[in-house]
Amino acid sequence: MGSGSFSFNINNSNSGSACPVQVNNSQIEIDAAYEGVKSLALFEAKRDLSEDFLVKQLYYPFRLWQSRVTKPVRPIFLVYSNGIYRLSEYMFKDVNNYNSLVLVDQKNYSIEDTAIEITDIQNALRQVRNVQEPHMPFPQADSFERVINICELLNEQELSRNDVTEQYAFDARQTNYYTDAARYLGLLEKKKDGIIPIYTLSETGRRILNLNFKQRQLAYCDCILSHKAFRDTLQKYFESGSMPQTEEIVQIMKCSDLYNVKSDSTFKRRSSTIKGWINWIIELINE
Repeated sequence: MGSGSFSFNINNSNSGSACPVQVNNSQIEIDAAYEGVKSLALFEAKRDLSEDFLVKQLYYPFRLWQSRVTKPVRPIFLVYSNGIYRLSEYMFKDVNNYNSLVLVDQKNYSIEDTAIEITDIQNALRQVRNVQEPHMPFPQADSFERVINICELLNEQELSRNDVTEQYAFDARQTNYYTDAARYLGLLEKKKDGIIPIYTLSETGRRILNLNFKQRQLAYCDCILSHKAFRDTLQKYFESGSMPQTEEIVQIMKCSDLYNVKSDSTFKRRSSTIKGWINWIIELINE
């Protein structure tokens, strides 16, 4: 639909001054709108866990409907990944200022049973198989949720390296980090169309995505913990009740026969991935 006509100010990042913008029937898209007794909620929905989004996707629909209804208009950003619906409600403190967006509230929901106990994780740690380290870079991708999300996107279609980069607003280096992390775990495969890398979901990745929520998370845990550096770090976590210090994790890594990791600075950088993935596992546990 068309946005109608309105004007607003947007801050100039260089000078700090406000620049006026006039809008005349710009094309907009609203993924969903729900009207209640007290408010109108406008939804922008995504499937990818990118770190940023275009404010225009919330602001233009907000301005259109704010001028048409008397009740409050609530812009809501919805992201679905790994069985979790992440809803973030925003507001514009100044209706006429594009940069006045602030987060009001954020909640996560699931329609599946998400109950995972500490004993489930301990059993996974005890029963996991040990795999030989693959001849590829040790992961440098701190957010395991984004590794899962890339697998979900590839469950729908093959993507080139450029496709992944554009989908996530990554730079090319980040794309390599996260696709290589998924390949390290056996969740993705890479082939080439001429000289262009193409990523596709592996049989293991597809099987895991077809499991229910609890079994899917435990299957991901199994993929992670089958590698000695992660398994030994989690074991240390359970023994002490806290995340091991970076120096301890580096020592574990040095005893894990990692492929082509040699310098202390590289060990230290890659240890942040171990912390990130172990924290993801711990956060699965329902207190």
